[in-house]
Order: sequence, then C-alpha cells, then structure tokens
Amino acid sequence: MEVTKYQGKFIKVTEEDIQGTTWERVYLSDGVMVFPMTDDNKIYMIEETRPHEDKPIRFKFVTGLMDPGEDPLETANREMQEEIGFKAMSLKLLSHRKSSGTVNNNFYQVIARDLIKSKIPNPDGEETILSIEAYSIPEIEGFLHSGKLDWSMGALGVMRIKHMLNSGDF
Repeated sequence: MEVTKYQGKFIKVTEEDIQGTTWERVYLSDGVMVFPMTDDNKIYMIEETRPHEDKPIRFKFVTGLMDPGEDPLETANREMQEEIGFKAMSLKLLSHRKSSGTVNNNFYQVIARDLIKSKIPNPDGEETILSIEAYSIPEIEGFLHSGKLDWSMGALGVMRIKHMLNSGDF
C-alpha cells in the first residue's frame, strides 16, 4: 500500500513496500508548455524573475501548471493570458508525455495560433515578467546553441514545429 510521506501544493511524495523493497514516488502537478505563434510564425517567449532558482532570471516559453480538472488547452490559454496577455482562438496539442515510476506527471505541449489580446492577472505578480518578445525559429535555434535557452522539452517542441512548417503540416 502506498503511504503519503509529504503532501504539498504542487508535490506529493509516497513510499510503498513491494516484495521487500521500498519504492519512493514523487507526484508532480501536470503542466503545459505553450508555443504562442504569430501570423509570420514567430513564437512568443518571456524573460521572468525567479529569485528562488539558481538562475534568478530565466528565458522561456509560456509554461504553467494545470489546475485540478483543467484541460491542457484551457491551461494553455490561461497561462498565455497571465504571462503574455494573449489568448488563442486556435489551439493544437503538439505532444503529451506521461512520466510514471519514480517521478509521475503529465506534460503537454500546445501550439497556439490566432492570438487576440486578453490579459488576466498573473498569480506570481505582474513584476515577475521582465520582457515578452516574439522570435523566429532560427533565432530560437541560436538561443539554444548560445546557451541563452536551455536544451529541454522546449527544444524538442521547436524542432517539431520547424519540421511541421517545412513539410507543410501546419
């Protein structure tokens, strides 16, 4: 039987004895990464302050955690409204990754198109967003190679979007 050892707002840690071995599990909130795209195929990115992280300023795509019972596309629109002041009239699921085992959660990547201005308050505070800018795929690739942007799930999303654009699957 799985026993909860810690329950926080975003993280739960459990232990379970299976055939004499104690297995630890971490359950993270499900999350989204959004690629809000302009009509000329640039992607909005942000710089934000994160004083509790190793790098107190990070450069990233729109991301966020899903509220309980929230659909990933709803989350994508909410996060865009909070972070960049847009919502999308067209949303498409780009990928879904389900982690299970020691670390457990769902992570979705979403393409957002047909953007319209729509701002809702950012629960982290409006002052956390330092800049919002749309960049071309080649510019984002340059950020990856220079180290300005970390190689992560975002890099995989950009590669997939680039392939879709090049093959006409957009």
